[in-house]
Amino acid sequence: MSLRISVVTIAYNCENEIEDTIRSVINQSYQNKEYIIIDGASTDKTMSVVCQYQNKIDVVVSEPDKGRSDAFNKGIQRATGDYIVMMNAGDLMTEDALEKFVNNFEGGYDVIKGNTIRWNPDTDVCFREKPVINYPSIPFNFLVSHQSTYISKEAYKKYGDYLADFQVVMDFELMLRFTRLGARFHSLDEDLAIFRMGGISQTSKRRRYKEMKEAMLLNGRNPVETFIFMTYVHLRTWTRILLNRFNPDLKNRFVGSSVNPV
Repeated sequence: MSLRISVVTIAYNCENEIEDTIRSVINQSYQNKEYIIIDGASTDKTMSVVCQYQNKIDVVVSEPDKGRSDAFNKGIQRATGDYIVMMNAGDLMTEDALEKFVNNFEGGYDVIKGNTIRWNPDTDVCFREKPVINYPSIPFNFLVSHQSTYISKEAYKKYGDYLADFQVVMDFELMLRFTRLGARFHSLDEDLAIFRMGGISQTSKRRRYKEMKEAMLLNGRNPVETFIFMTYVHLRTWTRILLNRFNPDLKNRFVGSSVNPV
């Protein structure tokens, strides 16, 4: 039997972005997939867009939730696939991404990651981000890119799903926890997803710092390691902000190499 893949999209008030995401998923050539949309009771026209494609979506839930982690977990609970990938509203699957994943699949891994294309729609500049599969005691390269991260259903059962208290870097905490508990990671040199870049508010930035520190301490890092890591995160963030004032695409050289526009 061929590998079954579950694709989960969480959404809230994203009427202008979700259609592109839906189309990128339902147009995948790979057949043994299921598509799950978890909407947080949007008050705009998000669900009107979803309903246009209802016959091509396996599960649709629209109800209030407790945030992104809760929405992710609702998708995981409903997923029946061997592997699950989170494709948020606004993110895109590359053409034949699922075919590429399955054709290069190697069994025995809990987490399998591919490349992510970071796309600035304002300038049409793209950068390729290679997957991070090692999270040492001080993870200087800490990007997760859940759009191209495939996690087995069994791994979620064994190591747990997203923690409800984390609303910004829940995927970072998950990777640290999976690493601590002995999960097996693997990488594919295939472009599997496109991340549409956007801004981060000052409020979410403060919460991001807080959650990153908590994730480190919660997953066995000592105070010294955590202090060094958080100092690096602050310096990295402010360097990127400074570069952004000169050119919004310079900051992306931190995470990838330039590629042709999508």
